[in-house]
Amino acid sequence: MPLFPPVAIAVLVAGVGIVFLAGIVRGFAGFGFSAVSVAGLSLLVAPASVVPAIFILEVLASVTLLKSALPHVDWRWLGWLVLGNALFSPLGILVLASVPETPLRLVIGALLLAAAALQRRGRSFDLEPTRAVRFAVGSIAGLANGIAAIGGIAVAVLLGTSRLPPVALRATLIVLFLVTDLYALAWSALVPAGAHGTSPLLGPATLAWALWLTPAMLAGIAVGGRFFAGTSPTTFRRRVLDLLIVVAALSVTRALIDLAA
Repeated sequence: MPLFPPVAIAVLVAGVGIVFLAGIVRGFAGFGFSAVSVAGLSLLVAPASVVPAIFILEVLASVTLLKSALPHVDWRWLGWLVLGNALFSPLGILVLASVPETPLRLVIGALLLAAAALQRRGRSFDLEPTRAVRFAVGSIAGLANGIAAIGGIAVAVLLGTSRLPPVALRATLIVLFLVTDLYALAWSALVPAGAHGTSPLLGPATLAWALWLTPAMLAGIAVGGRFFAGTSPTTFRRRVLDLLIVVAALSVTRALIDLAA
C-alpha cells in the first residue's frame, strides 16, 4: 500500500534528505533533480526501484514551477529541443543495445564535465541561435539521454553557451523536462521490472516512494526558488556551471565505480 513506507525508516529518512537537496537544485536551476536524486538514492536502494518514482516527482516539480516559467519560455529553442530529443533518444537506445553502457556513460559524462569546467574557467563557446544549432543541441541531448540517461545535463551544458537570459534558460528547461519526463513515465508504465518481470516498473512501490518523497521535494523547490529570485544573472550562470560540474562528476564517478565492479 502506498501509505506504508517502502523501506526501513532510517533509509527513508536518508532518502528524504537527498530529495530535499535535489529539490533545492531543481528550484534554483530548473534541472538536476533526477541526477542528484538517483545518484544519492542509488547508494541506498536499487536504482530500478526509485527511478520511476523520480519521473513522477520530476513531472510534479515541472507542474509546480510551470505557471511562473511559461511567460519566460523561449519557444523556438523548446520546439527544436523536443524534436531532437524525440528523434535521437531512440537512436541512443539502439547504440546502447550494441555497445556496453558503462564506458559510454563514462565518455559522455567526462565530455560534459570538461565542457562545464571550461565554461566555468571563462572559456566562451557562444552558440548562434539558428535552427540548425537548436536542432543539433536537441539531437545531442536526445542521444545522451538514450545512451546514458543524462540528456538533461547535456541540454544544460549546451544551453549554457547560448545567449538565453537566465530566466529564459531556466523556464525552457522546466517545460522541456515536463515533456520528456511524461514520455519516460509512460514507458515506465509499460516496461516490465526485470528481464523476466511481468509487472510494470510503475507499480504500488513506485507510488509509495513518490508519496513519501513529494513533501521533501516541494520544500526543496520552494527554497531553491527563493535562492533564484535573489540571484543576479552573472551569479546564476556561475552557480549553474558549478552544479553542472558536480552533477557530471557524479555521473563519471558512478561509471568508474561500475567499471571497477
